[in-house]
Amino acid sequence: MLKEGSAAPDFTLPASNGENVSLSDYRGEKNVILYFYPKDNTPGCTAESCDFRDRQQDFADLDTVILGVSMDDLKSHEKFINKYDLPFLLLSDTEAEVCRKYGVYQEKNMFGKKKWGIVRSTFVIDKEGNLARSWRKVKVDGHVDEALIWVRDHLK
Repeated sequence: MLKEGSAAPDFTLPASNGENVSLSDYRGEKNVILYFYPKDNTPGCTAESCDFRDRQQDFADLDTVILGVSMDDLKSHEKFINKYDLPFLLLSDTEAEVCRKYGVYQEKNMFGKKKWGIVRSTFVIDKEGNLARSWRKVKVDGHVDEALIWVRDHLK
């Protein structure tokens, strides 16, 4: 389990802008909200992504970028972004490599059936590349505002 204050695991993943994006690209420049969500175009994931969309400028004003990660491919991400006008990058972790690094790829019990997938989680990574705050098993309602308040109060 990752500990707050420790170095956030670096990674490189294909992004919705057609480029590969690394966490280290932001080191020294920006704080990062790294949110993991189960699936594009599902009700909870859509609500969470739209909440981040609606507060994106507030995060930007705090030198913080938003990166969403799921196991969906880039074609799915493109449709999701276009449908909901998402202004930030979505990263494709089809093999769950980064999900495993962050401990969010877990066995879940869905309607009595066990299957592996992403447990909705958000991580704040500071400009030095350290894990500043984490939320696991996120409930969507109010979460983005809570994350914004935390960034505003703790990261300059």
